[in-house]
This record gives sequence, C-alpha cells and structure tokens, in this order.
Amino acid sequence: MVTYMNDKKIQSLDDIRAFLEGTTEIEFSIEGKDERYQWIRQTLVRLKYLSLSRGDRGVVLRYLERVSGYSRQTVTRLVAQYRKTGKVRRRQRTATGFQRYYKTKDALLLAQLDELHSTPCGAAAKKLCERMYRIHGDARFEQLSHISVSHLYNLRHSTGYQRQRRHFDKTRPTRSQIGERRKPNPNGRPGYLRVDTVHQGDLDGIKGVYHINAVDEVTQFQCVFSVERISERFMIPALEEIMATLPFPILGFHADNGSEYINRTVAKLLNKLTIEFTKSRPRHSNDNALAESKNGSVIRKHLGYDHIPGQWAPQLNDFHRQYFNPYINFHRPCLFPVPHINSKGRVKKRYPYEEMNTPYDKLKSLPKADTLLKPGITFKQLDAIALAISDNEAAKQMNEAKRKLFKAIFEQNKKVG
Repeated sequence: MVTYMNDKKIQSLDDIRAFLEGTTEIEFSIEGKDERYQWIRQTLVRLKYLSLSRGDRGVVLRYLERVSGYSRQTVTRLVAQYRKTGKVRRRQRTATGFQRYYKTKDALLLAQLDELHSTPCGAAAKKLCERMYRIHGDARFEQLSHISVSHLYNLRHSTGYQRQRRHFDKTRPTRSQIGERRKPNPNGRPGYLRVDTVHQGDLDGIKGVYHINAVDEVTQFQCVFSVERISERFMIPALEEIMATLPFPILGFHADNGSEYINRTVAKLLNKLTIEFTKSRPRHSNDNALAESKNGSVIRKHLGYDHIPGQWAPQLNDFHRQYFNPYINFHRPCLFPVPHINSKGRVKKRYPYEEMNTPYDKLKSLPKADTLLKPGITFKQLDAIALAISDNEAAKQMNEAKRKLFKAIFEQNKKVG
C-alpha cells in the first residue's frame, strides 16, 4: 500500500504540538521503508533536532513515532544513528545470510549410504563416511567425513533425505491398562488363583477345545473347565462356575497377557466380585509358573495332546465336574514348597516329602481353616466327599469315565473324517 503525506504545514514545534493534540490537519504520503527513513532524516534536519532542548526533542520523537508507525525504541535508535553519522539508513540482512555447509547432495549421498548399510547408528554412519573419503578416496564424501554424529541425525531428518528415503515404523500396540503387572502375594491365605488356557489343537480347520486351568497358589486346589471358544460368550460362564466350585472365597486372579483374560468384560466381572486382578510382568516367566506346571503334569498328562473338537466342551465339562476335579483335589497328592534362605541370602524353594498332601488336606492344615471357607460350606461336607471312596477307586472311576469319553470323541472324529 502506498501512503502519501503532505507535512508542509508543520514547520515549527508549535505545529507539531498542535498535530499531536489533533488540531492540525496533515496529508500522509510515505511510500515504502526507504522513503520512511528518508522522511525521518528530512524532518530531523528541518526541525534542527540537534540544537533543540531535551523537552523539545521528546516532542519531535513523539511526532516521528506517531507518523512513521515505528515503536519508540526504533525511533530512538534511528535518531541515535542520525546524531552519530548524520544519516538514517536501513540495516538490511546480507543476501546470502547463513550459508548451508551440508547441501542437498550430501543428504542424498547419506541416504544412499544408509540404504546400503541398512541404516546404521550415527557413529557407525560417520565412520563409514570417513572411511569412504580417507581410505577409499571417494571425493563425494569429503564434506560428510567431517560431520558430527548429532548433525548427521539432523541431516537424516532433512527434506532432501526424506524425499530420497523414507522409513515407516510398524504400528505399535497400545499398552493395556487392565490388570496390574505384578506377582500376587497371598501371604498364606487361599483364594489367589493362577489361571491359564490350554488349547487342544486345530485339525483341518476345525477349532479344538480350550481348557481353562485355575490353580490356587497356597493349597493347589485346581479347577479345570473346557470351552468351545475363548470368547466372552464362553469364558464368562466358565469363570463364574470355577469361582463357584472352589470351597473358599476368591481374593485374587492372576493370568498371563492373553486377550481371553485381559479384557474389559473379565475385568468388570472381577471388579464386581472385588477380586484383585493381576497379570504377568514382561521378562518374568515364573510369574505364572504354577499354572504352567499344572498344564503339563495334570491336563496334558490326563487329556493328552490329540485334537478334540470344540463341540465336545459340554461332555468334557460333565467329566470335569463329576470325576476329574474331585480326583485332583481330594485324591491326588502334590508337593508344596518350603522357603529356604541360602548362604548368599537368596530365598530358594525346597519340596520336602513331609509336606506332600492333597490340596484338600493342605487346606485343612492351614491355621484357622474353618474361617477360610465360604459361608454355608463346612469341612464336614467336604470330608464326606473326600472319604466317600479311596484314592485308587477315585482314579479307577476317573480313568473309566475318561476312556468312555475319549472313545466317543475319537469314534465320532473317524466318522466325520
């Protein structure tokens, strides 16, 4: 925009004061910065600024500030330049400014080197540039041979480098906030479950059954339940039945990081029952070791590795309720750990023969065991189950029921095949 100004009416300080008070008309006519600087100098010369008193100089400064549009600091700086040199000149930046030491060709050369060496770290890339120039005599790397490691990364983020070579990271999964990552600490009280899932394998596109294995950490009371799929539709009823089957209240629920347990539906169920929800920590494979060991010593040992179609989950659950779970809890002895501190001060677990008991006997041996049971459940009722038949008879009945069940399953599989 071009602005014209006619200030011929302003010839004295009284005219300036009248202008500042708004009583004198003036026609503006300043065109561009160079003309504005020239007008400031002409005004200072016309009004004989250098010979004015201190108060009159302040009036002139306010006039220059009002008309030019510059700030008071800028006007003061320009007047100081006039007093020193007698001129008012613009201080423009040089045409070149800050020159780039590393050009686009250097960024492209670095991109080629990174592509050949699969993007090494900054120090390795710097060393490669030095070797290419000093050892192999490639003059193209003369500039890059002096680059610092930190500026090498700046060059990798430059536009020229990014246009030549782009790298996309894979989408990283969001860390789940469901459950607390820590090892549960039952303090000798039953009710802290270790839970894991055992898959019975797929065959020809047919999904196999899944076994939910829940083991109490203190008593090793174990409850096995089978589901057709590990979706919420099947998992929630199974978990509810497991919690109802165990004779003591459930206080803690620990699982690995599988999505069948780490989801909002399971968390809502556990929160409703005020059950502590924990999950295994990364790089701590022993956090769920009890459930993992029971997978092999109990489930795989008795149910095997052969494919069982998911449709047989109801029949398997009838077997679990009537034979399998009573057998492993009332008639199958387990080894229980006893902490021992070695000479280095580390806690080691020992498994003495004297501590070997069935899960039910271990429950009865706990201090104040009567107070640990659910309301309405007594040891008299549990004794009736434990002593109804001998251990051998329980194993015999369990094996016979398992044989009949597997016979039906595998005969059906042969017909389908």
